[in-house]
Amino acid sequence: MKSTLAALPLALALLAVAPFAAAQAPPAVEGRTVDGKPFQLASLKGKVVLLMFWSTGCAVCRDKMPELRQNYQGWAGKPFEMVLVSTDRRMKDLDDYEAIITRTVPLKQRFVQLWAGEGGYKDNLGTPAVQLPASFLIDKSGKVVEKYQGRIPAEAWDKIAELL
Repeated sequence: MKSTLAALPLALALLAVAPFAAAQAPPAVEGRTVDGKPFQLASLKGKVVLLMFWSTGCAVCRDKMPELRQNYQGWAGKPFEMVLVSTDRRMKDLDDYEAIITRTVPLKQRFVQLWAGEGGYKDNLGTPAVQLPASFLIDKSGKVVEKYQGRIPAEAWDKIAELL
């Protein structure tokens, strides 16, 4: 009994460190894009990446899309990529949204899009927070340098410019 009690503080200490260590792991996202192409976040190493979890049912998310597209187009030719992961429960919701985008948004303003419900989708970022959008800014080495909940603040675009 004494040895079990003596080991308890060590076990608790290890548990306390485990989430921190996991948070330090490079972000990993893989699956198929909505247009069926294989995707791995690791393939974007060497680029600054804004990874955003969103939903078509999120008004703030939909409201931010024009701003995201403008910035994406403004950094064309630079080592920058935007990756969006839809957390919609049904693929049909994302498909309906994509049908509108296909008709209304020029190709140069479209970014990589995945659906978290797709059978081969995996990530090591855990469940996105309740508040969408949830965004991660990843530097060229593949390390998360900023996290944003809700609206992406204006300072985020300055940080992206700095990282480029």
